[in-house]
Amino acid sequence: MALRRALHFVFKVGDRSKTATFYRDVLGMKILRHEEFEEGCKATCNGPYDGKWSKTMVGFGPEDDHFVAELTYNYGVGEYRLGNDFLGLTLQSSQAVSNAKRLGWPLTEVGKALYLAEAPGGYRFYLVDKEQPPNGGSTKVCLAVSDLQKSTHYWSSLLGMKVIERNEKTVLMGFADTQCKLELHNIGGTVDHGTAFGRIAFSCPREQLADLEALMTKENQKILNPLVSLDTPGKATVEVVILADPDAHEICFVGDEAFRQLSQMDPSGNALLNKAMAEDKSDDWFAKHNKQKASA
Repeated sequence: MALRRALHFVFKVGDRSKTATFYRDVLGMKILRHEEFEEGCKATCNGPYDGKWSKTMVGFGPEDDHFVAELTYNYGVGEYRLGNDFLGLTLQSSQAVSNAKRLGWPLTEVGKALYLAEAPGGYRFYLVDKEQPPNGGSTKVCLAVSDLQKSTHYWSSLLGMKVIERNEKTVLMGFADTQCKLELHNIGGTVDHGTAFGRIAFSCPREQLADLEALMTKENQKILNPLVSLDTPGKATVEVVILADPDAHEICFVGDEAFRQLSQMDPSGNALLNKAMAEDKSDDWFAKHNKQKASA
């Protein structure tokens, strides 16, 4: 499965301005592209919402060879309830640690050269205080599971990930040594996704998408969205299949060839995000009418 590639993790954000500060100024990431949509995604990329939303891709480098973050913002939703499903994204970047200290962003030392920082919304980021490696420093995503053996079987036997390390509580796996890894951590109880639940995305050759869907059907595994085409105005159309693992973690597989076209870095991405935030008067409207944005 060397042709499969870890792409990004999707975070729902309620405050784009504070979130942009965290990713740009604290973590030191770049805005790779920013896209606005008038109606909800056919593959529920923005969650179960039908209205206007935006997608902002942020990372240490181009999506072709970096694992990045996808920030989805639903206009009118100001807050999401965290569950216990997402346990953290680990980044290796001494610059991020330095930035956080300089800006007074709260850091908790949790190990040798290891700090915990929280993004707006409460998402956990573990920062390794070491020089950033060439692939951008996103080293692993950690997800909670209720049955480690069942989840390991799903991700390795059905999705083709290679097991790299394992112990009684955790299993570390990946499609390739140079890619961001997935760590499954047994919490010994029910996984609660809240309303803030994210989604992890991978690419594969387009020809594998139908086979992957057929395999999941044969194995009686959950398919959230059968193979569907997604349009982005002015950009490449991609095909995706959305799956759910035994604990209902959402997994997106996208055809690699078209995704490489869609995910080209947009030099105007930063300006487009700034423009969208400046033109977003939803906070002012809610304040003027003495109302609060919806909490999902």
